[in-house]
Parts: sequence; structure tokens; C-alpha cells
Amino acid sequence: MFHYLFPPLTIGLGLIMVLIEGAWLWTRDESWKHAAKFWTGIFALNFALGVATGIVMEFEFGTNWAAYSRYVGDVFGSALAAEGIFAFFLESGFLAVLVFGWDRVGPKMHFFSTLMVFLGSCFSAVWIVVANSWQQTPAGSHVVEHEINGRIETRAEITDFWAMVFNPSSVDRLTHTLIGAFIMGALLVASISAWYLLHRKHEVFAKRCFSIAIPVFAIFSLLALVTGHDQAVRVSETQPAKLAAFEGHFETGPADLTIVGWPDADAGKTHGLAIPGMLSFLIHGDFDEPVVGLNDFPEDERPPVWLPFQTYHLMVALGMLFIAVSLFTLPFLWTGRVWGMRWLLWIYVVLVLGGVAANQAGWVSAEVGRQPWIVYPSVQDGVEVPGLHRSDGLSESVRAGQVAWSIGMFVLIYGMLFVIWLYVFNSKIQRGPMTEASEPSREGRGVLQSAAALAGKNASLLDASERTDRTDVDEPSDLPREERS
Repeated sequence: MFHYLFPPLTIGLGLIMVLIEGAWLWTRDESWKHAAKFWTGIFALNFALGVATGIVMEFEFGTNWAAYSRYVGDVFGSALAAEGIFAFFLESGFLAVLVFGWDRVGPKMHFFSTLMVFLGSCFSAVWIVVANSWQQTPAGSHVVEHEINGRIETRAEITDFWAMVFNPSSVDRLTHTLIGAFIMGALLVASISAWYLLHRKHEVFAKRCFSIAIPVFAIFSLLALVTGHDQAVRVSETQPAKLAAFEGHFETGPADLTIVGWPDADAGKTHGLAIPGMLSFLIHGDFDEPVVGLNDFPEDERPPVWLPFQTYHLMVALGMLFIAVSLFTLPFLWTGRVWGMRWLLWIYVVLVLGGVAANQAGWVSAEVGRQPWIVYPSVQDGVEVPGLHRSDGLSESVRAGQVAWSIGMFVLIYGMLFVIWLYVFNSKIQRGPMTEASEPSREGRGVLQSAAALAGKNASLLDASERTDRTDVDEPSDLPREERS
């Protein structure tokens, strides 16, 4: 979970950086360039922490989950190799140009580098999600037996690479994961921009970045609802026990949609506020269509109920909140009235924590909901393929005390890294962008620049054609009056 703080931030922030640097190319306004520089520093910090925590996870596969590594090595190794070759090298190679190439390459080349870093982060997500999705809905593989040290061990091997890549859940899970990351990046930018506006700092920079982040936030919040629904329908087909745990649905039959509640696995009942038959309607388009309940599965093959139920409902509730807040904000952003709505800006300052919680809750729901299986049982080409139970994936030679000691050390080290990250992150925010990012250039005003300048004056975007020739000398600046004159 600690590692997953950083990939959504880098992916989502990468999209915002592409848009801001695109505005620089379009308008040739140097203040857009300095805005892009500021967000590049934030991006590089998160990228470094993401790499440091991600590499550790790969070593854990071999140390704590040796039997699992043997079982999935052929499949998982292919996906991780593809991630390293096609994504990580692309991302890390152009990252040097992105961070250090501002005065060494031309604007177009630097924009291309920013785009490649963004695409590299997305490609990295592609292969990681493909590997994880194969474990949830295996395809393009079969299980064979091998003799290892005199013991017969089973191992999954690829029979069709592209069937493995496009397994039944990979596309739905990938789109939903990327959309969650884009929401996270937009909320981060909106949160920092709102904080600057509330403290009367870097106001032009903040208004421009806020004006880019909110439409991105609104668009992808709506798309998250669509992809989330599609994924839930897919889960009902491929992992019915997981969906039953998400909704606290125990008896097969027409299923209610619980808005808020408390599942009691011992009693086989969920207490709370529910809409009768709505889950059946959302899944099958019929209020009376039965949905498989948890009681249809052997007890040792049922996932935990309480945790995935609560995290799933938290994710959905936050998603609906994001839609409501973003759509409420758009008209006020368009008219420029949002800059005077301090209460709404404060909501955006703290709403970034909701973005973190939604991404974490979604990941916990997906991973706890597939328990007790590390690799889910499947039917491929009419043949039943056994899965891998979590009790069969451990390292036989590693004792519980050793695992506990290593986890304790990781908690300590990651805690130190988190404190350092917070300190550096806060320092960058307190320092803010370069002064030039708060002063629009008086050269080459374009459409995006005109929109941002008008928003800074609480004017309507409809007045753009009448004001494109005006300068922004009345905009706030961080420079002393004598230096501005």
C-alpha cells in the first residue's frame, strides 16, 4: 500500500504536465514554462520514491513468496520484463531530459520528453496491471508439473502471450486504474493551487493550474463511474465470490444494493440502508435476476467480507463525491466566480486526501476480494485450471518470526522515507514556483493564456475576444513594487 501512494501521483501528474507544457508551446508564454518546471520537481520527487519502494517489492517475491514465484514465474516474469524494456527504460531515459534539459534542448524536444515520460508511466501501469489481472482472471496459460529437488511442483506457463495480456479483466482494470491515477494527479494540482489562492500567493500560477486541473478532474470522475460499472459486471462473471463480498450478499437471489451498512459474516446478513433489487438491475438489467451469494461457495474458498465491503463502498462513495464536487465547480470556474468561493477552495485543499483514499481503497478491495486465491481458478479452452491458494505460495524456509522482523524493519525504513518525502514535498510547496510563473508574459498571447488571464480577473471566458490585447500589469506579483517598476 505504501508503494501505491506514488504511481498514481506520477501518472496523474504526468498528464497535467503534458497539458501545461503544451500551453507553453502554444502561447510561448514563459510563465507556463516556469509552471511546468514547478510540477516537474514534484513529479521527480514522487518518481524517486516510487522506484525505491517498487524495487523492494520485486525482491519480496523471491524471499517471502518463493513458491508463488515458481508458480507464476513464466507469466509474471514476462510481464515484468516487458515493463522494464518498454516502460521503465522509456520513462527513466527521458526523465533526465525532462528534469535537466530545460536550457539544453528546444521547447519541442522538451515537450516530447515530457510526453514520453508520461507515456512511459502509463506503459508501466499497463504491464503491472496485466500481470495482476492474469492472477485474477488467468488466460493464455496452462499448469504443468516439474520436478524440483526431488519434489513435484506445479507451474503456470504461457501458451498464448496475447491471450494472457488481454485476459478477461485486464482492459477493464487497466482503464479504471489509469483513470483513478488521472483523478489523483488533478486533485493534487487543484489542492496545491487552492492553497496558494487561499493564502494570496502565486495567484496567476494557481489560477492557471486550477483551471486545467478541474476539467481533468470532472472528465475522469465521470469516466470512473463508467469503467467502475463495467468492471463490476465483469467481476460478477469471473469472480462472483468477490462481488458477493463487495456487496455483503450471502444468499443467491435478487440482490439489493447496499448504500451504507455492516456485514455480519457469522450471521450471513448485512445490516444497513439498501435499495431493493438494484444490484440485480445494475448487473443484469433486471430487478428480479438472481446474483450468486457467498453461501454458494465452500467456507475455505470465501473471501473476507468486512474489509472489502467497507473499502469498496468507501471507493464508490468518494467517486460519487468527486462527480458532485467537480460538476458543481465547473460553472463557477467558467464564470470566474470560483476565486471568491473560499469554502470551495478549502474543500479542494483537503479533497486530495480523498483521492489517495479512493485509490488505496480500490486496490485493497481488489486484492482482499480475491482471497484466499493468489491465482484464481479458471476455465481455459473448456479445461478447468487449478488456482494457487495463498497457503501454497509461501517460502517454505522462511519462518514467521523472520517475516515479522523484516516487516518491522520495512515499516521503520518506510516511515523514515515518508517523513523525508513529506519534508521535501512541503518545502517545494512552501517555496512555490519561480516568480516568473506568477507573471504572465506580454508576448504572444494565445487562447489558453487569454482564458487564464480572464479567469484571474473574475471575467467570463466569453469576453476573451475583447481583452486579448490587454496586459496583466494589475496581476499580483511576489516581487517588491520597486522591482516591478
